Parts: sequence; structure tokens; C-alpha cells
Amino acid sequence: MYKKREWSPGFTYHITARGNRKYNIFRNKGDRLMYLNYLEDAKQKYPFILHSYCLMTNHIHLLLQTENDPPGKIIHQIHYRYARYFNKKNGFQGHLFEGPYRSTLIKNNKQLIDTSCYIHLNPVRAGIGNEPESYQWSSYRSFITNRNNIHVNQDRILACVNNSKTHYKFYTETKLHQFDNRAEHY
Repeated sequence: MYKKREWSPGFTYHITARGNRKYNIFRNKGDRLMYLNYLEDAKQKYPFILHSYCLMTNHIHLLLQTENDPPGKIIHQIHYRYARYFNKKNGFQGHLFEGPYRSTLIKNNKQLIDTSCYIHLNPVRAGIGNEPESYQWSSYRSFITNRNNIHVNQDRILACVNNSKTHYKFYTETKLHQFDNRAEHY
């Protein structure tokens, strides 16, 4: 039995979900674009603020702030639709995701920015690239350049570093070595 998740409007969470048996949940660009499409649809139905994200091959990271609905409703909306799409497209049946999503309640701004950095550094720690900005399927590029990302609102995180994209880049890159030995790659 799963412990009931703590929730109130405005709470922020680091959400993770992995493919069943660690299998890939994204096979190509189209899959990731469809996931982001379902994310935007869920945002219309159950408004929330997405602060950061990273779509890896077999798991996802979302840093989201709820408004009027708990994260379970939001994630169920996205993952139910995405699993149906993925299974139909690939001729599969059954669960795509490994159990329920995991969530960590974000309690302060330090934890918020550290979690955003962790999310953005995930591809580098996984050996996919040497620099976080080289990974296309995260929100990192929009945090350090003038490139727009319609999926995220960077205001709260950038406020933690004097609204400076340069400061965010520096802060994130100094975290790379700190996280190497501390966290399991979900």
C-alpha cells in the first residue's frame, strides 16, 4: 500500500516516473513531442506551472507546482494518455510505467533550484553528453539562452539567482560534480 501524498494548492514537487522494467518509454522525437503535447493538454485541464523538465529515454523528471489539483490528477492525465498512445503505436499491452510516479515535496527555494539543476544535469550524469545544453529534451537551454520553451515558466527559479541566466548556468555547472556521487539516477 502506498503512503498518501501530502498536497495543498501551490505545493511544488519533483516528479519522476520510469518505464516498466526500466524499458524505454521514448523511442524517438515523435514520442517525446507527443508526451509534451499531453503535458500541455493536462496543463489546460488541471492548471499547473512547470518549472523544469527532462525527458530521458526510460524515465522523466518534472518540477511542477500545482494550483488547484493534486499532482496525481495531473500525472494520471498525462501518463494514461501517453501509455495508450505508446502501446497502440508499438503493438504493446499492459503497463508502460513502473508503478506509480515518485514525488518529492519541494520545501524551500534552495531545494527548488538544486532540484532544477539535478534535473538539467541528468543527461550528463547518464553519459549522454558532456554539457547539459547539448541535450535537446530538457528545459535547460531556455534557462541559459534567449531560446523560448513554451512548456516552462523560469521566473521562480531564476529569481533564486538574481534573475540571471549566467548565474543559473554557473550554479548548475558547479553542481555537476556534487551530484555525481550522491544520487541514484532514477
